[in-house]
Amino acid sequence: MSDGHGFRPVYHPAGHDNDLRVALQDLRTGRWLSMARLLDDTSGWSSWTQRTQVLAAVAAGSDVVRAWRAEEPRSVAGLVMHTRVAVERAVRAHRSGHPRTPELRHEAQAACHTAAAVAPADPVPWICLLALAVLDATQEQEEHRQAPPAPMLPPGPWGLLAEAARRDPHNREAHHRMLQFLYARRGTGPVSEALNYAYWAADSAPVSSALHALPLYPRVERYRRERGHEKALDLYWVAEDATRDAARALDSWFLFCATDEASLLDLNHLAHALWGALRFDDAARVFEALGPYYTPLPWAHRTKDPDDPAPAEEVFRSARARCLGS
Repeated sequence: MSDGHGFRPVYHPAGHDNDLRVALQDLRTGRWLSMARLLDDTSGWSSWTQRTQVLAAVAAGSDVVRAWRAEEPRSVAGLVMHTRVAVERAVRAHRSGHPRTPELRHEAQAACHTAAAVAPADPVPWICLLALAVLDATQEQEEHRQAPPAPMLPPGPWGLLAEAARRDPHNREAHHRMLQFLYARRGTGPVSEALNYAYWAADSAPVSSALHALPLYPRVERYRRERGHEKALDLYWVAEDATRDAARALDSWFLFCATDEASLLDLNHLAHALWGALRFDDAARVFEALGPYYTPLPWAHRTKDPDDPAPAEEVFRSARARCLGS
């Protein structure tokens, strides 16, 4: 694969999952059959969780899932996707300050509980409830302020996390949803809480688990909040704790995982961390695993305008060329 100036990375939510890409293409044209077939053929909670999440992000802007449920009202997969879409719409409404947020949140919570009853072995309804917990940043609901399982961790929706973990231990999305809750807790939760949580989750994870990459995320969040891109000498990523986190993600996750099934966000965060730590040869292996794909985050936080994808792509291309050229 060329590392020359002409390389243009591709941003696609399906990444290396070609079957998911086909389903997304049909979904965007209003057709649900490919989605239904894909989910019928999906085995393993990790793939199930990842595919339903990506599909919902696209389906939330249309009535495709409603049409599917009208045709196949007894489909459990259709019910789970209905729940995913309801949660996605509530979260989007919350982000935009939409006045219908309370109503959409109530509908989404009801959908979660229905799905949990119909599909008791599925972790997704509980992961969806974790996603909705972010909307309760002041922790008014009792289930969002339960006592933590370890010191140095704050009260939170630990029962919901435990329910997801009971069905799929070390589920990647469940822990990332918890991380988002900690960021939002009481307005803007301290990054130290999120970092302590990431270490706690990673410490219990087996080798090859994506949770070994979890500490990379609060490191990026701290960099963002401290406006690290504005500093003349960027020493943040070569500090001992940052390089240690990058090495752990490489040695305990990347070297043992199936990279074509790995989260593109995780791979991008690891490539970014290793590049920042000046471990160019190791970063090159991650860039090679990414192939043509990239995600705007975390690269956008190296730019003046994180909402503009063009500078983020340029930072990615520059980092990739430097590492592959090493």
